[in-house]
Formats: sequence, C-alpha cells, structure tokens
Amino acid sequence: MRKLFGTDGIRAVAGEAPLDPKTIYAVGLALAHSLRNSKDVLLGMDTRESSEWIAGTLIAGLTAGGAAAHLAGIITTPAVAYLTRKHGFGAGVVISASHNPWQDNGIKLFGPDGYKLPDATELAMEEEIFRHLSSLVHDSIAVNALPEADEAYRAEYIQFLLGQVPGLSLDGKTIVLDCANGAASSVAPQLFAELGGEIRITHASPDGRNINEGCGALHPEIVADEVTASGASMGITFDGDADRALFADEYGQVVNGDAVMLLSARDLKARGQLANDLVVATTMSNMGLEAALKRSGIRMLRAPVGDKYVLEQMQATGASLGGEQSGHILFPALSTTGDGLQTALAVLNVLHRNGKSLAELTGDLKVFPQVIVNVKVREKKPLDQFPSIVRAITAAEDELKDSGRVVIRYSGTEALARVMIEAEDEARMKHHAEAIANSIRNELGI
Repeated sequence: MRKLFGTDGIRAVAGEAPLDPKTIYAVGLALAHSLRNSKDVLLGMDTRESSEWIAGTLIAGLTAGGAAAHLAGIITTPAVAYLTRKHGFGAGVVISASHNPWQDNGIKLFGPDGYKLPDATELAMEEEIFRHLSSLVHDSIAVNALPEADEAYRAEYIQFLLGQVPGLSLDGKTIVLDCANGAASSVAPQLFAELGGEIRITHASPDGRNINEGCGALHPEIVADEVTASGASMGITFDGDADRALFADEYGQVVNGDAVMLLSARDLKARGQLANDLVVATTMSNMGLEAALKRSGIRMLRAPVGDKYVLEQMQATGASLGGEQSGHILFPALSTTGDGLQTALAVLNVLHRNGKSLAELTGDLKVFPQVIVNVKVREKKPLDQFPSIVRAITAAEDELKDSGRVVIRYSGTEALARVMIEAEDEARMKHHAEAIANSIRNELGI
C-alpha cells in the first residue's frame, strides 16, 4: 500500500511532511535513480509561492542522483506531459496541488512516454524514498537555484493545441475564460488570442496565494455568473494546473464533465471515431449520463475515481473517450493525460462544426438529483471496520435499490471521506447522505 503517493502524486501542506525539504530531496534522488534511457528531467510548476523552493529542493535531489533538470517555468500539467514525451525526457515533473488552496502543493510525475507513473513504479520509488529519509540530515539539504526557464516550451505547447483544431474560429462569439490565477494564466491568453472572437480573461493575475481562491473549476458558478452578467456566448473555467475544465452555457448554467463526455461521445460516434461505441466514466458520474448515452447507442463503463484509473480502463477496453464529472476528459488519440485547454478547444470545435450552442448540445442530459458530502477525517481506516458506518450504508442501499446509487470513498488527495448519493427522491437522498456522513464523523471525524 502506498504511503506517499495518492491518486495524483504527492500532495500536502508545503513545508510539512511529506512535502518537507527532506522528503522532497529524497523524491528527487529516487526519481533520478529510476531513470533509464535519459537522465534529463523536464520540470514545470503552477503559481503557488512555495513552488519555486520545492522545485529547487527537488532539483538538488535530482542533481545528487546524477540527473539534469530543465525548467519550463509556470506551465500546465498536461503541457509537461506532452513535452516530456516529445523531447524524449527521462521524466516530467510538475510542482502543483491542482485545485487545492495555496498553502498546499504537490509533486506530479510523468514517465518518458508522457503518462502518469503506474502504481507499481510509485510504490518502488516510495521504498527508496523511505530508505533515504532514514539517513538524510535536514540541515544538510540545500535548495538549488532554478535554471532559467525556456519560454520556447510554452510556445511549442500552444502550437500543439492549435494544430488539433485547424478550422476553429471564434469570430462572432464572446467567451469568458477563468484561469483560476493558476498555470492557465500563462498559456490561455496567448492560445485564445489566435482564435478570434472576443475573449474576456478573468482571474489571470496570480500573486502566489490567490490560486483557486473564489475562482476556477472549484467555483464554476463564478464564470457562469459572468456569462449571465455580460451576455457572453459561454464560459470556460480551469483548475490550478489546468488539467481539467468546466463550462457555462449561454444561459449561465454550469456544464460539467458528464455533459462534456456526452456531447463529445455523440460527436465522435457521428464521425465514426468512437471506438467500440464506448465511454469510460467513473463511479461519480451521474446516472443521467449513462441513460443519455444509452439512448445514443453508447455503452458506459465506470472506473475508480482518478483520471489515471480511467485511462487504465480505457487502455484495457480500447475506448477512445473517457473522463470524470469534475472535468478531467481524456482523448487518447490526442494526448496522454487530461488537459483542460485541449478539452476547451475540443468542445468549441464541436460547437463550431455543428453550428449549435452548448445548451443545445447538452440540453437532453437529465441528471438524477445528486448530493456529495465531504467529511474531514483524521485517518483513512477501512470503513467496513466500523459497524455503525456499515449499517448506515446498508440502510441507504436497501431503501434506494434500483432508484439510486451510493458511493463512499476516501479522497486520494485530501484527508476527506466523500459521501455521494444519487436518487430519484431528493428527500431520501439527503437523509441517507447525512446519516452516513454523521456515522463517519462519529467514528473518524476531526
């Protein structure tokens, strides 16, 4: 069982274990020792004030392990994945905690193929990291000065994205972009300047502490309100490292990843590009998506939460589309990981080719009422060890049966238990969600 790596790398409060200098240095050492064909590592980061010292500490470990670091500067996570593969780097590293608050940070790792590292590789790295931690002395760890960032990497990534939508024009449209004061701030304005139309950039003034604060994909209602207030055609909002995107239609209604998968699946199927008429979603996707896809002759499979697990099931089944309700969308024919900017362009391209609005293409998605309750926990013990929690879950499952779903899981990136229930009856849904959440609070809550 992994102790450092969650569903998306290592993530914690910056400066605190496992994101303290000693552990970060050990990660650099272990990563350097894991490299095979190339000892060159590409590193990018988001806009948090801790990103630079974390990068410098990691580079010190990489250097001590015999690797060489190349800096792409502030750039999105999927950009690092793409550039790592294209240029033959031994690995790619992103210093980011994605949608978490500014106090947190993280380390995301990509292999030379541009894919996130498999669980087995991360587990092997953990074993080496813990061996180093037993011998390293904190005072002996220096923070390396960062090499100069090569701005050519960002320009190259933008051209890669534009090359996927050669006929796309936004002329006649007004688009609101919320960059979450994160990595998209360094890419999205240049990218969308090439596409015409009126582009209104918001939350693109990072100060090290305002990433995701009252903006971005954590708060899609913000861009939705801006669309309504300004009469824009639609809105697009990214998270801190821009590996996912959510939308707002012309009426100011939030459009999540389920709706994006629906319109993308139908478009791919119509063009004969939806492999096996199959979409891979997760346990969190709404039952309404499954029903809408079925009406279009498309099957839906569910993977565990986490885009790397969605990708694993896509690779096993040959699917050409997958994603998460949160806005991680995977187009394996185009890239190796979820990419919020790529998703935005793909959606805009579907609208452009069909001559229809976002609301028109997603309007028949009828979602079941859904509630998600997050419970802060002090530890992540198996829930089936607690009879009171088991009773609450069983009671919900027995009553809802075929008219709802109950999904209880721990977050892979935060100290949270997530209680998700869907049901036709909203009152029963909320009752059972609170009952299960209360039982978890009583046993494991802070």
